[in-house]
Amino acid sequence: MELMDKLSTLSDSAKYDASCTSAGSGQDTVKDNSAKFGMRVPAGVCHSWTEDGRCVSLLKVLFSNVCRYDCAYCACRASADTRRTSFTVDELVELTCQFYRRNYIEGLFLSSGIFADSDIVMEKLIETAKKLRKEAGFGGYIHMKLIPGAGEKTIREAGLWADRLSANIELPTDKSLQYLAPEKSGKEILGAMSETFNAGEENKEDRKKFNTGSRNFVPVYAPAGQSTQLIVGASPESDKTILTLTGALYRKYGLRRVYYSAFFPVGLPGGDGIPDPRLPDLQPKRTNIFHPPLVPNKAPKGLLLREHRLYQADWLLRFYKFTPDEVLEEGENLETALDPKTAWALRHLDFFPVEVNKADYDELLRVPGIGAKTGRHIIETRRSRSLTFDNLRRLGVVLKRARHFITAGGAFLDKPDNPRYIRSLLSDEKVLQPELFEF
Repeated sequence: MELMDKLSTLSDSAKYDASCTSAGSGQDTVKDNSAKFGMRVPAGVCHSWTEDGRCVSLLKVLFSNVCRYDCAYCACRASADTRRTSFTVDELVELTCQFYRRNYIEGLFLSSGIFADSDIVMEKLIETAKKLRKEAGFGGYIHMKLIPGAGEKTIREAGLWADRLSANIELPTDKSLQYLAPEKSGKEILGAMSETFNAGEENKEDRKKFNTGSRNFVPVYAPAGQSTQLIVGASPESDKTILTLTGALYRKYGLRRVYYSAFFPVGLPGGDGIPDPRLPDLQPKRTNIFHPPLVPNKAPKGLLLREHRLYQADWLLRFYKFTPDEVLEEGENLETALDPKTAWALRHLDFFPVEVNKADYDELLRVPGIGAKTGRHIIETRRSRSLTFDNLRRLGVVLKRARHFITAGGAFLDKPDNPRYIRSLLSDEKVLQPELFEF
């Protein structure tokens, strides 16, 4: 297979990982093949975002889409009727360097199908990263996937060449993992996370001991930390189960990020048109003009909305000091019409109003419409002057939401005394309610 054909196949296979987003629109707008440059493809170069808001372009590929496992939800599963190929280490190193020199990318996102023993697959990924660093002199960002079942030695070496490591936990419970991906082990996945965390902690201690002044004897292990991905909707677990797991992963393994990916069918086993009976039926129960048939390779709106709400709840866990039990105090699933922070506020009107000239930072974080950065700006600004609602607007407070929950100098814009009225104002009326699916 020609190298560009390999790139097309292996970048397309990598697009299902939610850790970053495809740059291509996938729209074939030029029908006569007359375009000479600026072609749009569904995968290959993708965009990720740093914590300070910068957009980073990455070459996102699989080393190989050959896989011995037959995970029901995966496009590369052993039973999938798809074209198979693999890069060589030299091919992938050369591609990455050429893309970087042409200013297409700033880094590499590298994963692989499990085409052999886990350690053998990991060694190929490590060899690629190591050759990029040592022989090609590549200093860009590298995100490397950990292969479950790989040994301690290979995991520890991976963090010496990659900026970020990630082991995808895939599903919220071991029961669902055994049902949909029986060759995988939840214990092995968590073991990879644990080993990465322990190696990072040991590295911190070693750097304190041996790195003095400008003499850095010990390099930083996986400086961008580790992340994971959860598939939402392929198994019947509730949002509460997912967020409880997420909170535990952040606490126990120091993860930088948990990504959520709404499930959608990515092809049918063997190409025979028969869906895997282990997967949920995503078609609405009534098929008419209001419920058209599901578009292939596209998640239904209900699951996309659920994914969106989980990301909002995840933000509360990471940056707003909420716990999973606070986010989901009532029921098993997040509300669809309200974001999780507003839903919590309406359940706790006794906590409000918050006086912006006196409240501490943690109290400000509980107010809908006040973010982490805005809360810090409020604390800093009020040291020199008393805040008014005009000041708050200029500081970035979203008064459409916050006005119902705050006072400024004792003055209200709207008193929080009618939760049904506030709910009607702040609900996402244009968002479609999620369809119900059977498992």
